[in-house]
Amino acid sequence: MKRRSVLFPLALSCLGSCVQSPDDKPNIILFLVDDMGWQETSVPFWKERTMLNERYHTPNMEILASQGMKFTQAYACPLSSPTRVSLMTGMNAARHGVTNWTLRKNISPDQVHKILEMPAWNVNGISPFPGVENTKYVKTLPMFLKDAGYTTIHAGKAHWGAKGTPGEDPLNLGFDINIAGHCAGGPGSYYGKYNFSAAWRTNPPDTIWDVPGLEKYHGTDINLTEALTIEAIDQIEKAVQKGAPFYLYMSHYAVHAPWEEDERFYRKYLDQGLSDFEATLASMIESMDKSLGDIMQKIRELGIEENTVVIFMSDNGAPSQCPQNLPLRGHKIDPYEGGIRDPLIVKWPGVVPEGSSCNEPVIIEDFFPSILEIAGVNKYDQPGGKIDGISFVPLLKGKRINNAKREFFWHFPHNYGSEPYSGIREGDWKLIYWYLDGKTELYNIPEDISESKDLSSTYPEITEKLANKLGDYLISAGAAAPIDKFTKIARPLPGFESMKH
Repeated sequence: MKRRSVLFPLALSCLGSCVQSPDDKPNIILFLVDDMGWQETSVPFWKERTMLNERYHTPNMEILASQGMKFTQAYACPLSSPTRVSLMTGMNAARHGVTNWTLRKNISPDQVHKILEMPAWNVNGISPFPGVENTKYVKTLPMFLKDAGYTTIHAGKAHWGAKGTPGEDPLNLGFDINIAGHCAGGPGSYYGKYNFSAAWRTNPPDTIWDVPGLEKYHGTDINLTEALTIEAIDQIEKAVQKGAPFYLYMSHYAVHAPWEEDERFYRKYLDQGLSDFEATLASMIESMDKSLGDIMQKIRELGIEENTVVIFMSDNGAPSQCPQNLPLRGHKIDPYEGGIRDPLIVKWPGVVPEGSSCNEPVIIEDFFPSILEIAGVNKYDQPGGKIDGISFVPLLKGKRINNAKREFFWHFPHNYGSEPYSGIREGDWKLIYWYLDGKTELYNIPEDISESKDLSSTYPEITEKLANKLGDYLISAGAAAPIDKFTKIARPLPGFESMKH
């Protein structure tokens, strides 16, 4: 669709002059937070407020929720790279094979296990080119959006490919602009005074975590979250000046370790009686929220608010060092709700009812077809394989969808912060399968959100049915299982313990 030109001359700030036509394709801002738990916000995503909802101060998330739809059962993968690759490709982690976090070429972060050998996986991430070792060849979400006329902007954490591979650079994956994205999944530091580098505290200095491209802030007192926001807003203004629709992937490093306080907010949390770590985390959360507010304020100033979709999401649950996100069990990397359930809010003016809430489950691979549908892209093929995601746009439009029969899958065949496992949810039921001993756990999530009552022996028929479905899906996706070091035989997939295959 041809876009109308900007109506007024642009001042440097574009204040009050960058007005886009309502007939234009919508701008899309995906605001992704790193390691933010389901309850680490003043917006309640449960049926009642919790202690953490009272502790944290996220007024801009509150505004966004009042203007859009809050999803109470939004799922991601249990850790970073798998989530981000699923978002970029529409494929479940079991299918794209990036099932752990990536960093160094051909080196897995898996720890040595006494009994199991972890299977091969796409340790180098994704690639826009075929034939790159240990990668998944794909066409990414921003590639499709770019084809549809969008200016594509990446700001912050990338974490799609190992150092020295094509996937480490967002410019290879469909982005026109890359602000500070590279191979690492965390920053060396949040402090401009330390050049966003970890070299000052590592011996010997390790620069692989250094945040690139922000040299003009080196030696200053600026916080990384603020610097990324300034740079992203600058690119928003430039995109609007061009008259093109834009896709901003505002992918903050916050609130991932290292836990370094944002001094703008830290003191007030100490004064509330929180410990140093608790106050530090709270300040990082509020810093992230201020970024959200600054970006929303800018799109209002530019006159494009009514034609801009804003999506807020986290990539996995809170790490184990952080307070428990009660009532959820578990942390980042765990198969329990605390590791995979995340805050999701979608604002789409004129489409999404303001202040609404949706209790239907959705999962991270759903973002791929959903964003493409929002952008008006209805035909696309994924060379990497079958797209597992299903668009949640009908939910945004208030249509009823019965997800009771839909199956959601997780696959983590690794020994890093957890024993290897796979999982499935269908309707109210969730099953977790552990590869070490073949043990299964069964939970009724609506009745037991804390996953405190294993019902696998109480409901053996449901347990068997879900185990079979999980095993069948893993086979169809080409998923690999850990290998017994002594027998050299892969551990059976769920549902196949009796060699029924």
